[in-house]
Amino acid sequence: MLTIFKKTALVGAMVLSAGAAVAEYPEKPIEVIVGYSAGGGTDVMARTAAPFIEKYLGEGASLVVKNMPGASGQIGVTEAAHSNPDGYTLGTFNLPGMMARTIDREAEYDRDSFTYLANVVNDPNVIVTAKNSGLDTLDKLLADAKANPGAITVAMSSLGGDDHFALIKLQNATETEFTIVPFKGSAPARTALLGGHVAMGILNISEVAEFQDQLNVLGVATKERSPFAPDLPTFKEQGLDLVNGSMRGFIAPAGLPDDAKAKLMDAFSKLAGDQEFLAAMAATANPVEVVTGDDFKTLTSDLYDLAKGVWETTPWN
Repeated sequence: MLTIFKKTALVGAMVLSAGAAVAEYPEKPIEVIVGYSAGGGTDVMARTAAPFIEKYLGEGASLVVKNMPGASGQIGVTEAAHSNPDGYTLGTFNLPGMMARTIDREAEYDRDSFTYLANVVNDPNVIVTAKNSGLDTLDKLLADAKANPGAITVAMSSLGGDDHFALIKLQNATETEFTIVPFKGSAPARTALLGGHVAMGILNISEVAEFQDQLNVLGVATKERSPFAPDLPTFKEQGLDLVNGSMRGFIAPAGLPDDAKAKLMDAFSKLAGDQEFLAAMAATANPVEVVTGDDFKTLTSDLYDLAKGVWETTPWN
């Protein structure tokens, strides 16, 4: 009788073991929430990275991008923060914007609300103007802004993000004043520029790379020229001390199971060495800078401190 019991227990254990193997993460599609409109820099990053993450998660893995634009990205990242921490909901994460949302308004998340997977992109700002604006050089733009304070309208993806911080730095450095026209993402901001509905825009280099012949691109906010636009001068070269940009990556809710966290972290860590991925990102003019795990969380805290400093001296509400 005891022998029969032992055999039955052994068979049961083997069945449970097999079931656990079948249910190994991920066993269903993983949703990636993008808090901005389709076609913007964050959306392009997510859709470009998705097939490579699928590859490293293993056969059968599937990532599905879901756009939830609104409130300068806050709607999407809040949804991600409060999702079931089972590894099947990820979110995109923009810096400094996502931390700025915890400073300029009531936010249902903070720095500790997330599992930090990886920053993937460090995308510098550019200043662009509409073709019909007549402002086709930085000197002309600044001269017009000084002569007509507040007359130049500026399209950008949101308030309290990298675009906005770049404008604040520009105004402080040049003693100028512009009128901000915020949009729900960079794609509609760029559309307004292309249509000549606003005179100027502050976007990221990845968001204007394919439109350089349709817009005046006046400079890039980097220390050295970007390999994605080697003919485009930096602002430093033009006598303006302006360096700024957007960091974009991926998070999950805090409290992920160890197996899901380990597999996701491993998948994201492999991106930096994947030449096919780097080529795909280069094709969309997205400068790759992979920072994972605790280092990504530290970067987030540093940029929170930056945003808080700006808010205390130049509140944007």
